[in-house]
Order: sequence, then structure tokens, then C-alpha cells
Amino acid sequence: MAANPKAPVVAGTGVEHNHVYHAEAHVLSGNLKHPLDQPIEPYARVVLRNRRADHVTEMVKATTIEGLVSFQAGYTRASGSKIEKKDLWGKDHSGWVTLSTSVVEGLNVLDVITADRVVSQVSTEHAMENGHVPKVTFLGTHFENLQIGGYPVPVELNLTFCGDKPDGDKPYLEDSGFLGRVQKQLKGITGIEGLPEELKKQADAKLVYIDDLKKGGNGRGNGDNKRYPKLGCSLVKSIGPIALPGVRIFGNMIYIPDFGIVSLAELEVGCKGAGNGSSSAFAKTGSAGSKLSNYFTLTMLNMQLGCIAGGQVQVAGSTANGHTAP
Repeated sequence: MAANPKAPVVAGTGVEHNHVYHAEAHVLSGNLKHPLDQPIEPYARVVLRNRRADHVTEMVKATTIEGLVSFQAGYTRASGSKIEKKDLWGKDHSGWVTLSTSVVEGLNVLDVITADRVVSQVSTEHAMENGHVPKVTFLGTHFENLQIGGYPVPVELNLTFCGDKPDGDKPYLEDSGFLGRVQKQLKGITGIEGLPEELKKQADAKLVYIDDLKKGGNGRGNGDNKRYPKLGCSLVKSIGPIALPGVRIFGNMIYIPDFGIVSLAELEVGCKGAGNGSSSAFAKTGSAGSKLSNYFTLTMLNMQLGCIAGGQVQVAGSTANGHTAP
């Protein structure tokens, strides 16, 4: 474990910055209901919560869950480090970088969903100055040879969906550009002919929530999001076409008859406090040492199973964020 260099000083204050890295990743998790009732504890889970630079990894060999869900290999990593660099134009990009990665190889779910390789990767970069909200990148995230019932599933991802870091160290959930992109994505789903009523209700509720965020409400009147807002979206730009009869595509969701719904590249963007990743450490935002930081959680496959099997299975999940104070 390597110690961080001397903490930088906030200009004009004499106060030192400090940073807490936070990254998590796992290969597979879920909860099967039938043909057997069995929880799937997270495989190859790694967690980094530290003020010191660190790098942790975990590997898992060929695994099968009662012949229903299997993979040939998987690995995860989580790391945090302080960097000092300038780009080609001389702009300073010094700060703290947190990286979270999950890789699954040879995935097979009920001989319906298969993939040679699935990679989820999230990296956040908190600047030395005005760095409470990070820049985020998903570079490296991809599917290799994803198939449904032996039919190829073309997937185009938008790895820049979150856009540039908002101006003024503003959280992403207060950034009109980011909120507008999520809003457009959801409206695209609600406009699809034949969209199931339950999926329409979910999308409509998110659209109402975004309107509240745009008005400065921060979702504080919205149930579980009362104090710490969060918003779900997807890195999927397009899917398909898929030649398998009966398959329907609704945005990043694929309906497969007699199997269920598979959601691809789900992204949750939300806020947490320092407290080693726990939002309970903060009662308010805005004062020194109490600002929230955005977190980004990416799940590459989220399967809601029905008919030939029941339950939920999540594949390749990774989370990254961090907290800088004051």
C-alpha cells in the first residue's frame, strides 16, 4: 500500500485538501427463485475505501450455479491514485483518479444469453481545485459477441453519455445538459409502440423526477431519494436488429418471450457523502467538508427472469466515486 504524497493546499487558505477513494466491483450477483430458490452472493467482489493510494484485485475461475448460470472466468479490480499531469495544450489535470473494473468471460445464462466477454469499467477523476464533482469516463466498457438464443445482438454504446464535467463544480444531477440527455432517452422509450404499461409507468415517473431536478427540487420530495438524489439511465445508444422471433427492444431493454427482460449497460448516477462511501455522514451540502460527490454505478446486464427460470441476475457491476474535502 503506497502512501499519498503531501496533500495539496487550497489556494489562499492554507488548508490542505484530503481525498477518500471509493470503488467497488463484482462479477455476478442476483437471486434465483425457480427452478431453485438460491441467492447469488457477489462473485469476486472488491471494495476500496481509503485515503491512501491502493490497488486491489480478485479473480474467479470457471463457475456454474447448478447449471443455470455459468462463466468461464472473471476478475475485478479497484484502484485509487494521485496523478500530476498536463495535457497537450498545457492544461493542468492533476488530481485523484479512482478506477473500478469488472470482466466476465464465457457467460452463459440458461443457454439463452451468452457472451464471450463483458467488460464494465468506470473511472472518476477529481481535480485538485474545484474537484468535489469528478470527471467520469467509461473507456474500455464493451460487449464481445453478445447473443440471444444463438442470434447476434448488435449493441452500440455511448461512452460519453455523461458528457463533460459540469461547470462550476456542479453535480451532474443539477446539470441541464446531463438531465436533458436522460430526458431524451426516456422519451424515446415512452414513444415506442407496444411498450408494456409497467415499463411506461417507470419511464414516466423518471421524467417527472427529472422535471423536479431541473426546477432545483433535487428530488427531495421523492421517497428514497429525499436527501440524496439518484437517477437511472443507460450507456446504450442502439440495439439490434435481432433476428430471433418475438424479441422486442425498448431502449436498452430487450424482451425475450419465455425468458424475461434483459437491460443492458444500466447506469445509476447519484450523490453520496464521504464517510467511507456512506451518505449518512452528511446532513446538508454546501459548507466546507460537507459537500456531496457524485457516484457512478454501471451494470452491464440486469436480467429479470420469468417462465423457464425466475429471479434476477446482474452481470459485471462496477462503481466509482470519491470525496475531496474541504
